[in-house]
Amino acid sequence: MNRSDATLFSGGHKGAEAEFGKLAEKFGINEVNFTFEGHDIERKVGLKILSPDELKKGDVSMDIVSARMGRNFSKVDTIRKVIQSIFHMVNSGYQVFVVGWILPDNTVKGGTGWGVELARLFNRPVFVYEQDRKAWFSWIDNTWVEVTPIISHKTFAGTGTRNLSEDAKNALEALFERSFSES
Repeated sequence: MNRSDATLFSGGHKGAEAEFGKLAEKFGINEVNFTFEGHDIERKVGLKILSPDELKKGDVSMDIVSARMGRNFSKVDTIRKVIQSIFHMVNSGYQVFVVGWILPDNTVKGGTGWGVELARLFNRPVFVYEQDRKAWFSWIDNTWVEVTPIISHKTFAGTGTRNLSEDAKNALEALFERSFSES
């Protein structure tokens, strides 16, 4: 795949999303960061500020989000907008790459987990770098399987925790190296 044909869809938020963006820039990958008015983000390259109507396209009942994730989420306006913007990331990128923690119920911790749930619902290839286990996992045949992923599609989403470990940064760098280094 030609680097100039690839596009990262992310959110520009501190942590994993900002790191995905820095690597996209380093490797010459196009970048789109979805956000909304009043949201404080770290990375502003390729910024796409979603209008209220665009945000509504990603709207889902917080009861559904809570039921799917097996935990309660606040119903405050900002959390809803974050959930709506995650829809745009996952809907735009075919492969979905996430940094976080896989929980015993097979969901992923925090709002990041909604991106994973959407990827599974949309039947997208999804990969989670599990920070405690220091390994990549993919959802295959209804279970998490350890893998060594590559970015192989021209559109991909990158999201994850704000609390990025050094190991996770190194894993993201290695992912981009495997995927985009000249042979």
